[in-house]
Amino acid sequence: MPTVRTVNISPNLPERLKPLLAIANNLWWTWTPEAIYLFQDMDRDVWERSGHNPVAMLGMIEQPRLEELERDEIFLARLDEIYSELERYLKSKTWHKKQLAEGKQSEGLIAYFSAEFGLHECLPLYSGGLGILAGDFMKSASDLGLPLVGIGLLYKHGYFQQYLNTDGWQLETYPSNDFYNMPLKPLKGSDGEPVTVQVEMDGRVVYARAWSIAVGRVEIYMLDTDVLSNSQADRQITSYLYGGGLETRIQQEIILGMGGIKLLMALGLTPTVCHMNEGHSAFMAIERLIQLMQNDGLSYTEAVEAVRSTSIFTTHTPVQAGIDRFPPEMIRRYFTKTVEGLGIDMEEFLGLGRINPSDPTEAFSMAVLAIKMASKTNGVSKLHSEVSRKMWANIWPQIPQHEVPITHITNGIHTLGWMSSEMARLYQRYLGTRWIDEPTDHAIWKRVEQIPAFEIWRSRERMIETLISFARTRLKKQLQAKGLSSYQIEKAEEVLDPEALTIGFARRFATYKRAALLFKDLERLKKILTDPERPVQIIFSGKAHPQDKLGKELIHQVVQTASLPEFRNHIVFIENYDIEVARHLVQGVDVWLNTPRRPNEASGTSGMKVTANGGINLSILDGWWVEGYKDGNGWAIGSGEEYQDHEYQDEVESRLLYELLENSVVPLFYKRNVHGIPDEWIEIIKNSIKTICPFFNTNRMVEDYAKQFYLPNTNKWRILKENNWNELKSLTLWKQNIIKTWPNVRILEIRVPLNDSIKVGDRLPISAIIDLAGLDPNEIRAEAYLGRLDEKGEISLGSPLPLLPSGENEGSAHIFKGNLLCLSSGQIGFSVRCYPYRKELGHKFEMGLLTWN
Repeated sequence: MPTVRTVNISPNLPERLKPLLAIANNLWWTWTPEAIYLFQDMDRDVWERSGHNPVAMLGMIEQPRLEELERDEIFLARLDEIYSELERYLKSKTWHKKQLAEGKQSEGLIAYFSAEFGLHECLPLYSGGLGILAGDFMKSASDLGLPLVGIGLLYKHGYFQQYLNTDGWQLETYPSNDFYNMPLKPLKGSDGEPVTVQVEMDGRVVYARAWSIAVGRVEIYMLDTDVLSNSQADRQITSYLYGGGLETRIQQEIILGMGGIKLLMALGLTPTVCHMNEGHSAFMAIERLIQLMQNDGLSYTEAVEAVRSTSIFTTHTPVQAGIDRFPPEMIRRYFTKTVEGLGIDMEEFLGLGRINPSDPTEAFSMAVLAIKMASKTNGVSKLHSEVSRKMWANIWPQIPQHEVPITHITNGIHTLGWMSSEMARLYQRYLGTRWIDEPTDHAIWKRVEQIPAFEIWRSRERMIETLISFARTRLKKQLQAKGLSSYQIEKAEEVLDPEALTIGFARRFATYKRAALLFKDLERLKKILTDPERPVQIIFSGKAHPQDKLGKELIHQVVQTASLPEFRNHIVFIENYDIEVARHLVQGVDVWLNTPRRPNEASGTSGMKVTANGGINLSILDGWWVEGYKDGNGWAIGSGEEYQDHEYQDEVESRLLYELLENSVVPLFYKRNVHGIPDEWIEIIKNSIKTICPFFNTNRMVEDYAKQFYLPNTNKWRILKENNWNELKSLTLWKQNIIKTWPNVRILEIRVPLNDSIKVGDRLPISAIIDLAGLDPNEIRAEAYLGRLDEKGEISLGSPLPLLPSGENEGSAHIFKGNLLCLSSGQIGFSVRCYPYRKELGHKFEMGLLTWN
């Protein structure tokens, strides 16, 4: 074979059009409608053929058309205005700069690690909700001006593209990504050479080159192992998102986590806070340990303290089966040399990824590693944090489950990025433009009450027409690809009715999401959908994981049902669910249906996108909808019940769904005034917008992360590092002393004057005599723990009451005192506990040491 050399060819734009390249290479355009329209208007056919990729389009468009545009004064004026707006956006004062000016924020660098980023359909580096959330996170981090960088992997084939055979079974293809025709750039060093990192892996070195994606004001750095320096096998590590088996998975996660930190160091960037978006990147913590030990001379114990104090972990997984776990022998094979460098033994290292560190048979869990190496762990909705506390309670066996230190920050969406231009124009007329920069302001969204019902309805009519046009076009392409007759293809023009109530159901086809719940009673469904006076139609879309046979069977069931004569014009399945399909669906449907088996939906965000576009949610009370649902802003299927018998649950909830459709949703949609406007339906739309939009957005979400996690951890990094890490070393020595001393700390006695005359409102003095084993009283916190007794005679959902050191002693023991407030009648139980305390701890149970009486 001859030696193949490469050269990169850039689009040849006339000088006057060169600002197009700057716009195309910054994903700011993805949430700026005027920029999208500008690219579309250059050549709509090329825009579609390029996959809505402006970088590829600028290389495909013919030179005569470019010359024509160069002479088009209107186009040039639009170009100048959009380019000026991009420059203004990049330079304008942000929320973060205001925090700095007010002294509420310290300077630092936040590194956000994610295995996938869903930014736009022209960058297929995502599979589903996790990636879409990460993409919206980056866009809001840009809007807020956070000093944040993303770290991810650049996949040659990304996630699979889906197509269905004539019988309705999912098949997969894996087209290659052409990185040089996408809105990303190879990173180059000061010497002009590509930036690469070396990662030791299973006795060899793997090389990864770096790329950069500009997302407004922030950058995402991506690593790619498809380089000539690697073996053929290693070049495939970053070929497929979630592809291959355990071997590929651990290699990808080593590249993401350890390689990601190495890349930041190579760029001269030292992160003050690292945020793990799911456990895929948890090996990041191991590389941070290595860097701190090598570069700052810290001991292993000190490095662990520094890393743990400034790391964040967000879990998205509500079931144990979704957690990455590796056999101990695989960890030994990949990390023997790393462990030697850390100066610990392999069993101690394995214990970092085990719930029970002393169990030699327990697999190494990436989620456990992330939890143990983070100061803060959070779920992505309130309900999900409760599920997560139950999942991981055994990491803290002495702590009551409801006090397990896993909090929540509920997900949101980047509102502007998912909003239709139709709805955006309507908001700008009646809400002004502040909702764009201040989407968390409830007062702004309350102004939707002022929008006339007929204007909302006319906008909704145009949006459903756009969706149906898109759906018909996609259906025709699907049928053409299957080689069906022209007659069958023409029939695609007849499916769906722009005046019918349109329901959307689109998501990953996992069994717990119950895509077929609607099909439990086909006769009943038929009556609902085919009522000639009140027709209803459903648009489905979604992918099943290539290895998920049950998920594929669900898709097959949906497609087969849709092909029945009675449903043919009422049920449609759109293939290859991606951001483009999602955007059309959330902008066009009247109702968004969500039927997960509670409590398996961590959060979900699609319904939030629907709300911003004037759609209404019809959902099981799971994930975000538990917090979002209020009477009058949508519909809840059930009341949040959880069942042990899944078949019974499906039966009950399918009937509830049918009843809601028959008695509430469909009648309300078709209840029109004399002008043909469904006034009561519009009222629900308005209630939905004003209650959901101001809270369920990523600007609020990212602000929450900044205020609750990033700011405290950045400050902690600064404090720990001062004076050559003196504070860190002091904290480490203190912890070592506590660990050594704590087994001797004992609660000797509890004194409470109990009698039969205690009444509601009384205060009962309580004293605890505690042997501190030489510790200072200020080094511990003592609490009375009280609450109602369950049927086992144990305190369930108890509450802590502080007991303060009184300054009194009994021998060598210290007396702590407080008062029990009797708030209600009946029997309560109480106990006393104590735990180590120092203000630098991330949470009160950080050390996992708790002594009960």
